[in-house]
Amino acid sequence: MALPAKGPAQAPRSTLPVHTEDAVMSVHPVDEKLHVSRLVPVALQHIAAMYAGVVTPPLIIGQACGLDIAARTRLIAASLLIAGVATVLQTIGVKGFVGNRLPFVNAASSAGIAPILAIAETNAKGHRLPAVYGAVMAAGVFCLAVGPFFGRLLRFFPPLVTGVVITLIGVTLMPVPVSWAQGGDETAADFGSMKHLALAGFTLAVILLIQRFGRGFVKQVALLSGLLVGTLAAIPFGMADFTAFRSAPVAALPTPFAFGPPEFQPAAVLSLCIVMLVLMTESSAGMLALGEICARRADARTITRGLRTDGIATLLGPVFGGFPTSAFAQKVGVVSLTRVRSRYVVAVAGGALLVLGAFPVLGAVVSLVPMPVLGGAGIVLFGSIAVSGIRTLSEAGLDDSSNIILVAVALGAGIIPPAAPAFYAGFPDWAQTVLGSGISAGALVAVLLNLFFHHLGTRSRQPAPALKSS
Repeated sequence: MALPAKGPAQAPRSTLPVHTEDAVMSVHPVDEKLHVSRLVPVALQHIAAMYAGVVTPPLIIGQACGLDIAARTRLIAASLLIAGVATVLQTIGVKGFVGNRLPFVNAASSAGIAPILAIAETNAKGHRLPAVYGAVMAAGVFCLAVGPFFGRLLRFFPPLVTGVVITLIGVTLMPVPVSWAQGGDETAADFGSMKHLALAGFTLAVILLIQRFGRGFVKQVALLSGLLVGTLAAIPFGMADFTAFRSAPVAALPTPFAFGPPEFQPAAVLSLCIVMLVLMTESSAGMLALGEICARRADARTITRGLRTDGIATLLGPVFGGFPTSAFAQKVGVVSLTRVRSRYVVAVAGGALLVLGAFPVLGAVVSLVPMPVLGGAGIVLFGSIAVSGIRTLSEAGLDDSSNIILVAVALGAGIIPPAAPAFYAGFPDWAQTVLGSGISAGALVAVLLNLFFHHLGTRSRQPAPALKSS
């Protein structure tokens, strides 16, 4: 029986032509350019999840500095604009120089609020924001100078230190939403009235109900939904102010140094440089975590480029009204939730923030939110920051008695300023600025005690757990 003739020899697998579909699949998920039908919904989710965090710092700082509604609107527009530029720069980047080229959001961090409020309180009304902006610009230069070497400093910022600082951010800021819930203006006759407290409680209840019964995207934007529903409920009772919305220009770019030229005060600069170290640690941890999720590990060069973006945004932001900028590590959860790892999605979200910042009338919408509504949402927002710090401390090896003492003393030092505001009244002005902020005081004590317990003369001991990527 004759054997069938042999066909042409099959080419080795490596020499076969690559199909178009295979070529598409070979693109790393981080670099994938999605179709608009997928890109836009996910980008909207990022915008919804980040918007409240982006506008919170200018809302709090503007209120504390005594700015009128129009000035607070300009401050919000500037923060949106800087956040958009920083996010686009971070995600798209300039190869080899700036941008970690990961789906990372950059914006003004809530960690800088308490030290900035302390700086504002020690200056006269016309010098509050100039002193703040001078310190912020100096912190940006500090970040650019230290960023390339920061990897070597991470061992001095283990979860023991970062956990204390993040916890204190939430705890020391809690009086702010409590004041908002009472009306925001302590000099007003109706401050603390039941109508304010009822509106704050209603907003909080809406957020809790959405968080309990919502699913997917609806649950993700519970905070934003609470702000919206609370504001709508306030309108029939005349508790929403439409002044800024009516007077805000439709389109306008922020004016350079609109709040005055920067003033460089040594104590204020030192305070924000300490905060910048904390922000750099958070950014580095977020990049490590996001690199794990995206299957593109963040190496030393990636972290350096990411921190350089933080430094540039922090340095140039005050020119237009911005504040200390860092990565929004909580957006790592959005990437994990949606399973969409494309950096172009976040770049589109950053572009949308830029557009919002260029149209002050859109930023003025935020000014419609009554203070009690912000108070109800702020309790959730700042409380969740404290919870994040507690979660970080759970990784810190608290079974060691030295670590327990470190955390206890650092938290105690950080709680003194809000618990006893006059405690440092007899100290020099520079010491009051540094120690008057619970965050900077707690961070300073935590770093020094970490050096004392885990680095000085302890070669045989195990150091505190290092910064983790998750």
